[in-house]
Amino acid sequence: MQNPVLVEVTRGQIVESRHRGMAVVVDGDGSVVMSLGEVETPVFARSAVKSMQALPLVETGAADRYGLGDKELALACSSHSGEPGHMQLAGEIVARAGLGEADFECGCHWSFEPKVMIDQVRAGDKPNQLGNNCSGKHAGFLCLSCHAGVDHHGYVEYDHFVQASVRDVMSDLTGAALGQDNCGIDGCSIPTYAAPLKKIAHGFARMASGTDLGSERAKAAQRLMSACMAEPWYVAGTGRACTELMRLAPGRIFAKTGAEGVFCATLPEKGYGIALKCEDGSTRGAEAMIGGVLAKLFGDDEEISARLADWSHKTMKNWNGIEVGRIRPAGELA
Repeated sequence: MQNPVLVEVTRGQIVESRHRGMAVVVDGDGSVVMSLGEVETPVFARSAVKSMQALPLVETGAADRYGLGDKELALACSSHSGEPGHMQLAGEIVARAGLGEADFECGCHWSFEPKVMIDQVRAGDKPNQLGNNCSGKHAGFLCLSCHAGVDHHGYVEYDHFVQASVRDVMSDLTGAALGQDNCGIDGCSIPTYAAPLKKIAHGFARMASGTDLGSERAKAAQRLMSACMAEPWYVAGTGRACTELMRLAPGRIFAKTGAEGVFCATLPEKGYGIALKCEDGSTRGAEAMIGGVLAKLFGDDEEISARLADWSHKTMKNWNGIEVGRIRPAGELA
């Protein structure tokens, strides 16, 4: 079976490019609400599962010990743009555990926000690890390690207490076997695992609904997603898709992107988990897909559905500001 075309890119009146993909919506019991394409295919969810990876931080009591509120927990689930507020908060989090920028093991890159990056270059700054888009997650990992009394050095390694804890939680949530056979290394150096898209969606549905989680894990999952929805700027940043989607329907959408065209989301009031992948790994395709899926799921709320449908259609302009085409959901998402 070939994955269907779910996004089209037009130039003038002609479709110039197409993006194929797979998307699945599951409820807490594992029943499929929507399924498009090969949803049993294993995919690396990458950063889209950061809220799952943050569960040990809350469950162990580390978040409470270090006084992590909504902003801090949202950052722990984030792929932020490396704007000043993101960097400052990441530094403040680890300072509570007596650590600093040198203790991170995620590497460095320039800010994703063009204005911030230009200011950094003009000022002669060098990128540091607080500006890494994963520094919030890594700040959480460092706090988890310190709270457990485990040496934090090498916390990104497969066999470290931190990564073993994350792996156990993700395997339990998704029902997928996670190990060396389906493990890769993510951009920030931690292990990342390929699991069937449907199982990833079910894991998010269980987080949203609390189905078969136990009271403590259900509370932790709700706390993390609520923090992200309350402070969406800390999950991504200025003009970023995750932030914009959660602002379109405050408290009703949790959304998180991942590299290579992955997007995951939940609708807490429905207990739905959503996972999708644009087959060619493009961000533009994945964003149009998640907008189209969410617009359909909010079909009983015309106002929000219309906002999401409008958001999922992007105008393309050339360097003179002339509109030249559109990016739009297609096929069953049209």
